[in-house]
Amino acid sequence: MTTDMHCYILFITEAELNRLSRGKGPVRNMRIIISNSSMEPIYEQIIGQIKAMIMDGRLQEETMLPSVRSLSKDLKISALTVKKAYDCLEEDGFIITVHGKGSFVARGNQNLLQEEKRKEVETKLEYAIEEGRKCGMKDTEIRELFELIMETD
Repeated sequence: MTTDMHCYILFITEAELNRLSRGKGPVRNMRIIISNSSMEPIYEQIIGQIKAMIMDGRLQEETMLPSVRSLSKDLKISALTVKKAYDCLEEDGFIITVHGKGSFVARGNQNLLQEEKRKEVETKLEYAIEEGRKCGMKDTEIRELFELIMETD
């Protein structure tokens, strides 16, 4: 049995990011990697990657994102998939959409970004605890290990 694996990559250059930071138009070549073989839905792949670009500063406040049609064409996916991703990003407060103007990275909500990072850490800690329990560790042993690790930093 063979499976076809398709992966689409879209790039954005540093010069393009700098141009966009000055408000001269939408991002043309965002680096978004879509894996059709992933169990994660495509719209969630887009959401995760755009959130990461916002959180690590690659996409600055008020940067105009590619239009739904443009991004869907570049990624060779349905415009409805991109629209769903943008809608979710807007619902989460990462972007704003102005009818007739486009979608933009939301202005300075540092609390939102901090909360998103905190959720990531929480998820990783939950995974570590789960792994410890799978290995037969008791909660007290996990706490002791956590305290030991915290002391060394």
